[in-house]
Amino acid sequence: MFRLASRSVPRSSAAVAPLVRSLSTALTNSATEEHEPKFLQAVELYFDKAAKLSKAKPSVLSHIKSIDAVLSVTFPIEIEPNKVEIIRGYRAQHSRHRLPVKGGIRYSSEVDLQEVEALAALMTYKCAVVDVPFGGAKGGIMINPKNYTPEQLERITRRYTMELCQKNFIGPGVDVPAPDVGTGAREMSWIADTYRHFNPNDVNAPGCVTGKPISHGGVRGRTEATGLGVYYGIREFLSYPEVQKQMGGHHGKVEGSSFVIQGFGNVGYWAAKFF
Repeated sequence: MFRLASRSVPRSSAAVAPLVRSLSTALTNSATEEHEPKFLQAVELYFDKAAKLSKAKPSVLSHIKSIDAVLSVTFPIEIEPNKVEIIRGYRAQHSRHRLPVKGGIRYSSEVDLQEVEALAALMTYKCAVVDVPFGGAKGGIMINPKNYTPEQLERITRRYTMELCQKNFIGPGVDVPAPDVGTGAREMSWIADTYRHFNPNDVNAPGCVTGKPISHGGVRGRTEATGLGVYYGIREFLSYPEVQKQMGGHHGKVEGSSFVIQGFGNVGYWAAKFF
């Protein structure tokens, strides 16, 4: 079972609210009030705010704002002998104006369609702002990885990759995933190996995914890159006089400052280490 579609839905808050709520998980809905925008709505609201400062034509802005394509799949996995579980996964390609599209794959019980669409859009904008020649994408599988053994996670990852291969949602020149919440080098190596089996004659097959182990063609420094980026970003943020003023005359340096880090995964660990 799968859905492949270019979305075209009304963008008014009244029309979008019921749709977005229906594409969200219970925990996501409980975190916000009915009158508050959900994640995807919030991204679109900020886009509209920025678009007012642009000289681009409304038709161009409308195209930039829209999601190009979304893949929603469900597939059965034999968790134990005679015990089958239905797994749901997503992949959103926000903008294919530059190829390949790029974005991580997250494993979380709170993954939902509006989340991957919102994150895919943000990836497009982030790449565009710094002129990185990729379009934005995002993917996810609705599972809590802590509830599965490595063998079970491997079966889930490989089957999800198979779905991406069959629907042309992965490839060095098409769509290149990466690690995200709940995934890492191990999962990326499973994805790369599965893609290689589907495309044995593709000499560029290892480029179908980033974040692989060094021994499998990964890049040194990739693991700590995101946490290091947090450090650099905050270091530069503190250098602005207006920021220092709002912080009560802060000295503007990382040294001698105190930081609160929420979460201690890959990003939080390396950010803490560099700080």
